[in-house]
Amino acid sequence: MVSDNGEEESVSLTAEELNRLFNIGIALSSEQDMDVLLESILTAAQEFCNAEGGTLYLMDHEHNQLTFSILRNDKLNIKIGGTSEKKATPFPPLYLYNPETNEPNYSNISTYAALTEQIVNVKDAYDSTQFDFSGTHTFDEKSGYRSKSFLTVPLKTRTGQVVAVLQLINARAPSGETIPFSKSMQRLVEALSSHAAVAIDNQLLLSSQRNLLESFLEVIARAIDDKSLYTGAHCQRVPVIARMVAMAAVLDQEGPFKDFELSDNEWYAFHLASWMHDCGKMKIPEYILDKATKLETVNNRIHEIRARFEILYRDAHIDYLKKRLAATASKEILLAEFNARVKKLEEDFAFLAKSNVGYDLLSDEDIQRIYEIGRQTYYRHFDKTLGLSWDEMDRIKGEMPPKTNPKEPLLEDRADHVFGGCNRGEVHNLTIARGTLTSEEAKKINSHIDATIEMLKEIPFPPYVKNVVEYAAAHHEHMDGTGFPNHLKREQMSIPARILGLADVFEALSNSDRPYKKVKTLSEIITIMSDMAKGGHLDPDVFNLFLTSGVYREYAEQYMKENQIDDVNIEAYLAPSTEDLEG
Repeated sequence: MVSDNGEEESVSLTAEELNRLFNIGIALSSEQDMDVLLESILTAAQEFCNAEGGTLYLMDHEHNQLTFSILRNDKLNIKIGGTSEKKATPFPPLYLYNPETNEPNYSNISTYAALTEQIVNVKDAYDSTQFDFSGTHTFDEKSGYRSKSFLTVPLKTRTGQVVAVLQLINARAPSGETIPFSKSMQRLVEALSSHAAVAIDNQLLLSSQRNLLESFLEVIARAIDDKSLYTGAHCQRVPVIARMVAMAAVLDQEGPFKDFELSDNEWYAFHLASWMHDCGKMKIPEYILDKATKLETVNNRIHEIRARFEILYRDAHIDYLKKRLAATASKEILLAEFNARVKKLEEDFAFLAKSNVGYDLLSDEDIQRIYEIGRQTYYRHFDKTLGLSWDEMDRIKGEMPPKTNPKEPLLEDRADHVFGGCNRGEVHNLTIARGTLTSEEAKKINSHIDATIEMLKEIPFPPYVKNVVEYAAAHHEHMDGTGFPNHLKREQMSIPARILGLADVFEALSNSDRPYKKVKTLSEIITIMSDMAKGGHLDPDVFNLFLTSGVYREYAEQYMKENQIDDVNIEAYLAPSTEDLEG
């Protein structure tokens, strides 16, 4: 190493130094936290040279610049970046090429090392004429510090690519005197730089893969939202709610989540799962996802039925006029009959139109009335097989309708209405007791979770995010085992899975863009969710945390419409905790 007077003792590495390098190399290769890794590299380099300070820049190949990452100076007690609390970047990036002339920036010692891929050892910055140390001189004047010896090392991978630049300042002799960096020091740091470059490159590669995976999955989630005019942003907002609730659970110090923690990898898996929880909806037809009325397919077929009522109205009017001409009865009697007929048609259509919306529960009498209305007939003159697609023609080829028909039913359930696993029959759909979905369509909607599981299982997630499928697959499970697809109970589900289930429900209830439901106020939403928590649907502990942490309000103020937000007395809605129930 180096004696007090700065004379070199040896250039070869001792067995102890080689052993230290070996151990450091192992430690660096196994470190997964980039901040910890960079700090370990800089700290080890400082220790090898007994340097007062050092800086580490990461290479940004896309923008041809070095970006500041970490700074340490023991004498000035400065710690910026790495694992320190002070994360703000105090220095601008160093451009490898002049932005105006595009000439290589050889005047800066760090960019010179990066461009030439050479180690630069400067004994005294104040004697150097090769590099621009004006910034260093200014810093020294303001701080009273004396920057002297510099060792700047490009960190290169096995393929020769520079991934970072390490710079050490002011090597110290055992006596504390500032000395130049010796050849043995340089040799040690150079050996360390090889391990460091590989470790940084591996971390950058892993980070790139994570970013690629995350971006790909987020693109899919946005595509699912874009697929529907009405459910847009659901896949983007559920992650927001889920993260807010999960963070509240991590910060909980006294409640049921006081021991709950998430590692960086678990956070990442949770993030991916919340983005991808509905990816299976890609396989569900849009008209089912967006089915705002019972008769909706690609369009709302109530307009077709209205046209048939118009025909019945005109038929009634023609019949009235014919009877007037034939004088089959007095004008007053015939007009009364006509008005009664028109009133009945208006009432029947209004009833069908209201039933089509699906807001109210249909009684058995209501359903019977729909059947009776549907049995009315009207005269069809034009051929209904004209203008059909090949697929439509194929569906009716076994039962071709007559070209004209004086007994066409007002509402139809035809054989060709049944295809693609769904029954589009008009009576079949209008007699849905509640909501707008038939049992077949509801089954298709629910099957999106099976499709989600199937799709996610096809993705070769790395082992550290293996929980993605488990988190995403359980957002329709209920705490009492009545959910789907696996009828899991609360104790069979992880906390992140239960949180994601609540986030999905809250977003769906608070979303103001769904055409098949009325917009709800915050208090109405919390009332519904409270009943769900007390009834075994939602996790009561997660729901209570959702209220007491204020997440419900914080989210509402950011994403819900102003007219939806009203006061909520959370004490009235808290569910009995699992601890209370078990006690």
